[in-house]
Amino acid sequence: MPILINQNTRLAVQGITGREASMIVSHTLAYGTRIYAGITPGKGGQYVQGVPVYDTVAEAVKKHGINATLIVVPPAFALDAVLEAISNGIKLIVVTTENIPQHDAIKLLYAARKENVTIIGPNTVGMINPKDRIKMGSIGGDRPERCFIPGNVGVISRSGGMTAETSWMVKRAGFGVTTSIGIGGDSLIGTTIRDLLVLFEKDEETEAVVTFSEPGTSFEEEAAQLLKEGGFTKPLISFVAGKFTESMPEGTVFGHAGAMISGNTGRPSLKMKALKESGAHVVEKYDDIISVLKKVLGSKVGEAK
Repeated sequence: MPILINQNTRLAVQGITGREASMIVSHTLAYGTRIYAGITPGKGGQYVQGVPVYDTVAEAVKKHGINATLIVVPPAFALDAVLEAISNGIKLIVVTTENIPQHDAIKLLYAARKENVTIIGPNTVGMINPKDRIKMGSIGGDRPERCFIPGNVGVISRSGGMTAETSWMVKRAGFGVTTSIGIGGDSLIGTTIRDLLVLFEKDEETEAVVTFSEPGTSFEEEAAQLLKEGGFTKPLISFVAGKFTESMPEGTVFGHAGAMISGNTGRPSLKMKALKESGAHVVEKYDDIISVLKKVLGSKVGEAK
């Protein structure tokens, strides 16, 4: 069974009446994902593309048994939205909002960890399970099938765009994905590569995982340590972008807020070294993902339909 989202996911959208949320809702419904409720304070009683809107998360949970929520609100309201979801027992929260004040991000991540709540993001395109045609977030846009088809490979990416691109590489290799997840481009996020590898390890349908990494953070080093400890035993194919950044001035931000080198932290070369030493298949060229997937999986994974 794909990780995190499946046919038992009962999804709500916080901030559903906003322009960006309305577009996401349209694409999500067209894909076949059911959205049970929307929440916007003061807009209760309305409908957005057939989805009932409530003033509070508590109302939505009571009437629809919501167990997952997508947060699409302005940065100033993200903390309150997350805390409201947590206080109403929701255990899976995807936060699409970027540029959340850092103090707010620390508070919402602390609250989530304290209550054993899984947060994807902030600053994420979300995640998708093609087998059950369930997606949370803008991932895949209006035509997810271009990149995301059912299969037995997990995909993890810091970059939203490269979540789709990497899943397309899996498709080009003749395979499909179980779950593809954009973990978010910020330095402070709720769920890391290591966290997801632990979940993919337990998933019987996932035979391998492909990761797309960037400069910044120590996420890859943490993942490498997990492999060394035997916490992830399946093939891991990793590409680390941005080797050129090591010749740039220290502290330069490259795209995402989390893509910044400080001392030896965040250097692509050191990430690649740690992953190689842990037994991961580290590719020098992005296109090599295709040949390495074919080599390490062979006939273990059913070919894409």
